[in-house]
Amino acid sequence: MELGTAGCQTGGMNETNRTRKTKTLDSARSASNSFNQICTIRIELRDSDPLIWRQVEVPTSITLEVLHDVIQIAMGWLDRHFWEFKIGKQRYGLPMDEDWGAVPCIEATKVCLRDVLKPRKTMIDYLHDFGDDWAHRLTVTDIRQGEPGVSYPRYIGGEWAGPPEESGGIPGFYSILDARTDPEHPSHAEITQWFNHYDPKMIDEVLLKIGLARIANQYDAAKTRIAKEDS
Repeated sequence: MELGTAGCQTGGMNETNRTRKTKTLDSARSASNSFNQICTIRIELRDSDPLIWRQVEVPTSITLEVLHDVIQIAMGWLDRHFWEFKIGKQRYGLPMDEDWGAVPCIEATKVCLRDVLKPRKTMIDYLHDFGDDWAHRLTVTDIRQGEPGVSYPRYIGGEWAGPPEESGGIPGFYSILDARTDPEHPSHAEITQWFNHYDPKMIDEVLLKIGLARIANQYDAAKTRIAKEDS
């Protein structure tokens, strides 16, 4: 996991050559003086009704790319699509050969979360999947020192399961749910079979916590290694 690193393949797919472990080490080196600072982030899937949301606590020394990893895990996404952050007018993502945006995209691997935060509250837009356009709003608050002995990032709470991948964005997702509950809908049988195991009310908290724990373990290992090298 990285604690800090930006032209934009605005997003990353699983083909990234670095492992999260390597990202953690690089990140740790860039932010060894602020390992213990954390913040609270509320993640909301825009236009979802009822609102799909998660709340997590994360180190402020992670990079925006690692924040992307946290969001993917928290919302149940599978990291299969392009993505980008937008803070004000500035975009952040991964490098790509061409960038068609009006504002050049900064590599998310080169920017620490702490570097874009305001003192009290920071609003961040995050877009996942440029086809389905899953738009998220992040509210970052309560910058403080983390609790001794607690590993971060960690999950605090949330409501409603994230939509399945490839479900057509917000309009398609709710159309699918409507069809599944309507036996008279022409696609009812097909959709019921396709979404047989999906429960919109159920968050898989076990899988979520396991995913965040992997990042937290890498972060803690990086902290320990850097502390030894600096001693």
